[in-house]
Amino acid sequence: MSGQYIVKTSDYINVGVTSTDDGAACLLEKRFKKDLSVGDLKGKLELFTGAQAATMTIKVYNKDDELICTLDNNDALVGSYPIDDGMRLHVEDPFILRKEIEVSDVVKFDISEEEYAKREDTVKAYLERNKLGKYNKEEVEKRERERKQEEEAEEKLAQNIKVNDRCLVKVIGQPERRGQVMFVGQVEFKPGWWVGIKYDEPQGKNDGSVNGVRYFECPPKYGSFVKPQFVEVGDFPEEEIDLDEEL
Repeated sequence: MSGQYIVKTSDYINVGVTSTDDGAACLLEKRFKKDLSVGDLKGKLELFTGAQAATMTIKVYNKDDELICTLDNNDALVGSYPIDDGMRLHVEDPFILRKEIEVSDVVKFDISEEEYAKREDTVKAYLERNKLGKYNKEEVEKRERERKQEEEAEEKLAQNIKVNDRCLVKVIGQPERRGQVMFVGQVEFKPGWWVGIKYDEPQGKNDGSVNGVRYFECPPKYGSFVKPQFVEVGDFPEEEIDLDEEL
């Protein structure tokens, strides 16, 4: 042996995703392949953020909220940028669509759908002219295929997780937590596949129910739902706290 070592890195990165819409940032946890192009990454982020792939900018921040870089080349691979697990992708777009505008000083008026369709200075007209969002048939079909592929990948991961399994939960930006799997499947509050966990300590967000729908039973603040990719099942016994070591 020459003393040289080969370091094998993961083919994926686990990152947080934020987008600014009306001044509010919403954190998501996502997993992307490093051999994904920046252009394709923008397409995926379009599904979650409401920003348009054609006009969005992606900035990368580390765990200390320091700007690391900007993904400025649509043809470059995500893995060619200095992005590590736990970092944050922040999506900016001057043309993010607002669901509702409430300005007390603005005079409101009604307009028929026919009249609205004839106007050329509307959001709809802009999207149609530039073939953005739902007005780009090829992109819509591509996004739908990607959504289905992501859901199928989640389902495969979920199939290896069983109710009553002991587990270790590793969520980006949070400490590792041990618990027991109580639920595996799809839910009403968000799309995709989810794993319901009863933590060993009160480190959760609920009691096994969300929005009035019960998925499993556990004490308040002991329950949580996480994506399958953040759940590792195995021999993870409940940790014992040695009170004699505390002062």
